[in-house]
Amino acid sequence: RFHDCNIAPLRRRSIHSILEQFAKKRSFQSGVQGTTQTKVATMAPYQSIALSVILAQVLSINAETPDNVQSRLQVHVPQSLFKAEGYDHREALFGVPPYGGSIAQNVYFADADLCDANVDNHRGYPIRPKDSHGNMEPWPSPYILLVDRGGCSFVNKVRNAQRAGAAGVIIADNMCLCSDSDCVSANAGKELTCQTAEPIMADDGSGADISVPSFLMFKSDADLVKAELLANHMVQIEMQWALPRPDDRVEYDLWSVPSDVMSREFLKSFKPYAVALGEHAYFTPNQYIYDGIRSHCQGSDGMNMCFNLCTNNGRYCATDPDNDLDKGISGADVVKESLRRICIWKHYGESDGIGREWWDYVAEFQHRCDSPDYFMHDDCIKDVYKHSKVDGAVIDRCMRDSGGLETDATNSFLELALGSQTQRGVVVLPTAFVNNVALRGALSPSAVFGAICSGFLDGTEPQICQQCQKCGNQDECIKTSHCSGAASSDSVSKHTFVFSLFMITAAFSLAAFYHWKKTREDMRDQVRGILAEYMPLEDQGDGEMTQGSPMDFARQGGSAGLIS
Repeated sequence: RFHDCNIAPLRRRSIHSILEQFAKKRSFQSGVQGTTQTKVATMAPYQSIALSVILAQVLSINAETPDNVQSRLQVHVPQSLFKAEGYDHREALFGVPPYGGSIAQNVYFADADLCDANVDNHRGYPIRPKDSHGNMEPWPSPYILLVDRGGCSFVNKVRNAQRAGAAGVIIADNMCLCSDSDCVSANAGKELTCQTAEPIMADDGSGADISVPSFLMFKSDADLVKAELLANHMVQIEMQWALPRPDDRVEYDLWSVPSDVMSREFLKSFKPYAVALGEHAYFTPNQYIYDGIRSHCQGSDGMNMCFNLCTNNGRYCATDPDNDLDKGISGADVVKESLRRICIWKHYGESDGIGREWWDYVAEFQHRCDSPDYFMHDDCIKDVYKHSKVDGAVIDRCMRDSGGLETDATNSFLELALGSQTQRGVVVLPTAFVNNVALRGALSPSAVFGAICSGFLDGTEPQICQQCQKCGNQDECIKTSHCSGAASSDSVSKHTFVFSLFMITAAFSLAAFYHWKKTREDMRDQVRGILAEYMPLEDQGDGEMTQGSPMDFARQGGSAGLIS
């Protein structure tokens, strides 16, 4: 059932290729491993190492993730399914929830696994009226789609539901938890095995394009909802998200690694947002590393069993970014750069939570050194120090004083990083947290900025949030502290408002003038007609019309008095 678990390692690669490269490297170092028997014997310890690494990954993912996600799942219709405390559920680690908002819509059961991109929205329950072609009408938007678990990954199901127009997705679990005795007894005799651990709706590495939120609903509760839908009864569900709002300062942090591709754009462009938020928000960058001791990268004899993936004789490790153990950037290089960034933050960001120099260093590093040839090049690092105005001597001393990376000794800063990531329960990288709540979906400056602004206590939002949170061009607004042009989806700028008001007033004025002039001309024509019809003509004896005839008045357009 690994396709349902969606276990996404930090860096996915072929374990067989790793084992092969390990064996080759170790064989080369020993110099005398020439026989097939010796090579096979050499592979055995690395297989156990690889299995232990995988086991550590699985155990960490199956563990409870204390990310303090405050989401709520409630059934409003029918009233018989309403629970005051809401329904127990698990939130997907992908998609973009509307933090501080909710989605309350009618639910439709897809009656399909939604593994095929061509979703038939003319089927499912409740049954709808038929259209002119004899097909059942499609699910009326907006709606929440209920889909059974199984057949393909969570990401695939939600993506196809999104393409079909769903505003939100509920995945109905198809297996009972072994700890749920009521569910197990209710499904006795159905040849269903129970699952010992809760499923996690993790990203399989391709969920960056998903924008709709999704929940996993446990089988006992999902069966009740499905029963109502299969009976053609309408069900309305609310999916709600909230961020803790304790005070007038928001704390946010980011978990990533220097070699991570997904966080590069965010790290390059979020500095203006951090500076604009100022003392109202406190940022903490965290570097994710692997515990080499737990992964058995340090052998019983103290030997580094994971070669160049680790530092400190196998204590602190990282995955190989370019999947080549013989050249390019190594895992040990990533650990060293992680320690360097920790030290830079200690000296240039920890005091104020903004860290201008830290942001500058990361941006300069990406620009100058983020390549296999320069990642660990000393001259390149010195150049980055210079352009980001970071004292390299202070940072190098910090790296040494914390325990260094060369000897078989602990590093105090890396030990703190290991403890923090275990306590936080980080599963997917990169991950941002706002007020201890993990943000879902793609990492972008606008999404993180919006979540930060939603995390302030009511009435304590800084002015930058009031000005730019709903601005259409947030980047420009953050730089100028003013939302100009097409301000936002639900507001307009002062210039646009004044210009529009002037144009509307001018249009109404022209229309009123035309109407007045047309009415005046019509009135004159009516008066002329009346006078021509009812005023008698006085003829002289020779048949000519007498001067001063009333018709003269009519022909003159009323410019002269009738009596005169």
